[in-house]
Amino acid sequence: MAKIPFDITKRKELKKYSKDKIKKHLKKGNKSYVLITCSYPNEKGKMQVEMDYSGDEDLASYLIESAQNIFQGQVNQAKDSC
Repeated sequence: MAKIPFDITKRKELKKYSKDKIKKHLKKGNKSYVLITCSYPNEKGKMQVEMDYSGDEDLASYLIESAQNIFQGQVNQAKDSC
């Protein structure tokens, strides 16, 4: 898995990088990537969710399914510990 050389968790730093720059960086050295983003909620609580991917569609689908399995495992662990 490629490591992004900047901390995307810091909101102030994220503003310096456009989604296009992030996608361009992700294409370097990766066979495929999936980028899922969402906006902040509007006054009605709705968010705009977008997904971009590059590479083979089957591989992108596999990446999403694998990520979902990881999240589901974490949810199940949290439920089991309650």
